[in-house]
Amino acid sequence: IYTFPYCFLRHARSRNYVSESEVCKLESMPLDFGDYHPLKPITVTESKTKKMNRKGSTSSTSSSSSSSMMDPLSSVLDGTDPLSLFAAAADPVTTAPPMDGARRKRDKDESSAVGSDFEPWSSKRGEILARYTTTEKLSINLYMGSEKGKATTTGSAVSEKVRTRLEELDDLEEGSQKELLNLTQQDYMNRIEELNQSLKDAWSSDQKVKALKIVIQCSKLLSDTTVIQFYPSKFVLITDILDTFGKLVYERILSMCVDNRVSLPDNFSPESVNDTAKETCLNWFFKIASIRELIPRFYVEAAILKCNKFLSKTGISECLPRLTSMIRGIGDPLVAVYARAYLCRVGMEVAPQLKESLNKNFFDFLLTFKQIHGDTVQNQLVVQCVEIPLYLTLYSPAIDWILQCIAYHAPDVSEHGNLKCDRFKFIGSIPVCFLLSFS
Repeated sequence: IYTFPYCFLRHARSRNYVSESEVCKLESMPLDFGDYHPLKPITVTESKTKKMNRKGSTSSTSSSSSSSMMDPLSSVLDGTDPLSLFAAAADPVTTAPPMDGARRKRDKDESSAVGSDFEPWSSKRGEILARYTTTEKLSINLYMGSEKGKATTTGSAVSEKVRTRLEELDDLEEGSQKELLNLTQQDYMNRIEELNQSLKDAWSSDQKVKALKIVIQCSKLLSDTTVIQFYPSKFVLITDILDTFGKLVYERILSMCVDNRVSLPDNFSPESVNDTAKETCLNWFFKIASIRELIPRFYVEAAILKCNKFLSKTGISECLPRLTSMIRGIGDPLVAVYARAYLCRVGMEVAPQLKESLNKNFFDFLLTFKQIHGDTVQNQLVVQCVEIPLYLTLYSPAIDWILQCIAYHAPDVSEHGNLKCDRFKFIGSIPVCFLLSFS
């Protein structure tokens, strides 16, 4: 049997914690207020006694103290100390929170709005059209409208209107298009302008399906690189139609939110949007989600990206990363970089503070830059007799725009004081031949 040592069997001694506390506590010294101390002001206490007229009431005593010592610095300045005057004019305790709030609001407004120091896309449009020209023949597909695509009369039934719209969508799938060949550059631009006007006419005549079909077909043209040196100008012309469509859809939904002739403010919240406007907005996104081809589905959804404001506060911040990932499915690097430029262009209009998605677009381009030296691109350049230096200049407008969006109000130093990635430090990852093509 194991026996414990004797030391473990002893009982704990009893302790008197009260007496121990009295012995161990610090010795208190009485303070003599009569002792002179150079930093202690001289205080005079005045007592007053008031007798109440009411019967049974007791007298109350009130005392007030005042300092009889004068600050030598204040006496020299005769009360005109600039810091004292500033403190008297504004109490720092009460004014500090409003100043912080105003500063935060100002910083938020600067990051969420594009100022006049940002060069708009409209200033680059004419330069691109003048620089990227061609003498080769171009082709274009036009939507051939039918009589059944017209707006129904007032007395028509709702089912007839739905049936007509379904037939219009079937016509699009069956190929109700007309291909125009051997067009000069000016003829091509005139046809695009006709499509833009047809879009406006179809919208004003309440032919929303026809308008959507025009936009889809125009977006499909951005996947065509048969005349590759004209692609930057084609991008400018087609995106003009996309911008028109996005503006029409947004204004239509916004007009549905008018209540008692009072429109929504600029900084409205989704809670103030009625159910009819939200349902219409969702209907547009559902229609776009049913587009089969990647490029038109991406461009049309990006064109109405601003409409996410009607649905939720985080709609735009959720859609931007998804649209950025969609571009990774585009095989042609030239088509993909202009898709990224358009997404940055729309993103700067609706949410310029979301820099992360803009940065991802550029870094995705750097990761796919090696595709330029692949067999697909090289064979395409051989067929069109385009040299690599000339081909690289086609990327210049898109990359220039993306870098401008990234660098706008970009911080130079991180929050912790460490040097963050310089605004253009990552340009070193681009091959020298590509940078030389910018000049």
